[in-house]
Amino acid sequence: MFDHISIGVKDLARAQTFYDAALAPLGYERLSNFDGTIGYGAERAQFWVSEVERPVPADRGSGLHFCFVAPSQAAVDGFYAAGIANGGEDNGKPGIRPDYSQFYYAAFIIDPDGYRLEAYFQTGE
Repeated sequence: MFDHISIGVKDLARAQTFYDAALAPLGYERLSNFDGTIGYGAERAQFWVSEVERPVPADRGSGLHFCFVAPSQAAVDGFYAAGIANGGEDNGKPGIRPDYSQFYYAAFIIDPDGYRLEAYFQTGE
C-alpha cells in the first residue's frame, strides 16, 4: 500500500547513527543522503528521515509505530540490540508475541526522537 514513509527529527546526525545501526541487521542500509535527509531501504529508499524544525512530538499513547520486516529471528534480535546500543529505549524485548500469533516474533524499541519501532519475523507455521 505505501511507497514510502517519512519522519522528521531534530538531530539528523544522532538519527543517522541510530538508524544505520538498527536497520543494518534487517538488511536495510542508508541509500540516500542529501540536504538534511537520509533514506533507507534494501533496493531503494523507502524510509526517509529528515532534520526538521518542528518534529512531531513523541507520544507513546498515540498508537503510532513503524514495523520493519526482518529476514530472521536473529535479525530481530540484532535490530533490538543495535537500537538499544545506539540510543534507543526498550519497548519490548525480542520474542514470540502470542497475543498476535504463535508465529509472530518481534522486538520493540523507541528511537532517540521518541518514535516507536518494531521489527517482525514470521516464524515457521
